[in-house]
Amino acid sequence: MITTSNSSSFRFFDNREKYLLFVTTCNEKQVIAERVAMDTMHLEPKQPALRIFDAGMGDASVLTRVMMNLHHRFPTVPMLVVGKEISYEDVRISLEKMPDRLMEHPLTALVVTNMFYSEAPQLMPRLRRNRERLNWMEVALEGSTSYDFHEQIKEIEPQVRGWWKTKISERSGNPIYDAPSALVIYRKDHEWPLTPVIPRWHDGPGREYDLVIAAQPFRARQSAGAKVRNVLAPLARSLASGGLMVVIQSTGKDPGMEIIRRIWPGERPFRTPRVTLLRELQAQMGESRPDLRYVSYVDSRAEFRYFMHLSDSGGAGAIGTSTILAAWNAAVYVAQIEDERLDEVMRDGRYLDVTAQALQKYGGLWFTDESFIVTRV
Repeated sequence: MITTSNSSSFRFFDNREKYLLFVTTCNEKQVIAERVAMDTMHLEPKQPALRIFDAGMGDASVLTRVMMNLHHRFPTVPMLVVGKEISYEDVRISLEKMPDRLMEHPLTALVVTNMFYSEAPQLMPRLRRNRERLNWMEVALEGSTSYDFHEQIKEIEPQVRGWWKTKISERSGNPIYDAPSALVIYRKDHEWPLTPVIPRWHDGPGREYDLVIAAQPFRARQSAGAKVRNVLAPLARSLASGGLMVVIQSTGKDPGMEIIRRIWPGERPFRTPRVTLLRELQAQMGESRPDLRYVSYVDSRAEFRYFMHLSDSGGAGAIGTSTILAAWNAAVYVAQIEDERLDEVMRDGRYLDVTAQALQKYGGLWFTDESFIVTRV
């Protein structure tokens, strides 16, 4: 959980209340999970397990849906599921969703970590001083019901809260871990078949994944070079033979961006389309990974929409204030507008008129994401 008394270091994308309003009023998480399922239709597990890495677990809304889909397709295949998340609040909510997943798919080894993108796939800090401070907890859940698992996970919450403290990086201004941590959870009654799957703190590097999910893993305004260097390249290096990485980001080709540009005409938050990122990734990887393939797709295949939920009574001319505020929140959240700029604009109320006009014009509100994949042959 991020707390700070310095408003200048607070960042909109870390605002908990705005995030929760966005995910409960828009169906982006569901649509992203469906896109990942579509892109993984030809995924083939290999012994000893199907290995999944979620590069931004959030509240696990995407991850749990992907896990449901993979259980449906591979009900008897062991799974290693690793989720990277720096926010304690998101980790807490994610863990609350996992008892049902462990109940339905008992052959699951679940790992949650707060490490950097360059560290998290291997579950090992790069610097020796951080390795010496590594928090590692292995929890073998006893019992056979979701309630049993829920109660045991609830018992470790205070320790998880202590481990998931953050600080602000002096270099980047982003929240980073105070101490690297990894939480490993599995069912004790399935420990024996999961033995080759369960990560151990002394395993060292070399861990690879069949599926890497990178849904909105970076801030929109970062350069292509930074996005690739800090996020996509380390993830691509962790792909196993036959594995694939699904990357999803916003495009701004939607009514949400129309709202933003009527308030801030020169706003351009989405400056690294998929072609640019793929070109940069290929350049940075160079000849070190000739076995990687970079797949962009045409717009009709790569781009997809998600929508803001509207009540049946919310038609044109009958748009309530709460709906307008939710739509405004979604638009500025997706565009990652900082609180300082929001405070100035929201003093005169014009944003309400602009948002209401967009809702009436389009009969609602929708946004456009795009996806691309990287595979390893």
